[in-house]
Amino acid sequence: MAAADQKTFPPNINIRNNLKPGDIGYLTYLHGILYARECGWDYTFEAYVAGPLAEFARSHNDRERIWIVEKDKIVTGSMAVVEAGKDEAQLRWLLLHPDLRGRGMGRFLMEQAIAFCRDRNYQIAFLWTVGSLTAAARLYQSLGFRVTEEKTRMLWGALLTEQRCDLKL
Repeated sequence: MAAADQKTFPPNINIRNNLKPGDIGYLTYLHGILYARECGWDYTFEAYVAGPLAEFARSHNDRERIWIVEKDKIVTGSMAVVEAGKDEAQLRWLLLHPDLRGRGMGRFLMEQAIAFCRDRNYQIAFLWTVGSLTAAARLYQSLGFRVTEEKTRMLWGALLTEQRCDLKL
């Protein structure tokens, strides 16, 4: 990513848009361990991340993009835009290691993803989250996302309320 596109983050932070060997496995692992530690979710969450992430790696196109965050050359976060239809993009896999949170990096990644969606002429960007992720919900709401659907069910070893959030572009 060009320096002009990358806010002023410490020099040991790099954000790239290409996948490298190990990224799929490491991002799956990072999602698994962080959400288990922070939310108590079980191993089935890793499968939820791994399948679509592997498919993205196999077949993504120019209407899709991933952002890989590295700290000291170690993967510490991600964000992606996945084509969900001609007019809809799904934002997926927003995650930052706790050491990187609170620095505006999540907002930066979301803003990059939204700008990418607009550049690719999507009409709607949407994401799925769960109600218990309150910091994420505040971020999404501040960027204009609105909850358009909710469903409560057992998921990843916990009773969760999933929320679809949409942003009209």
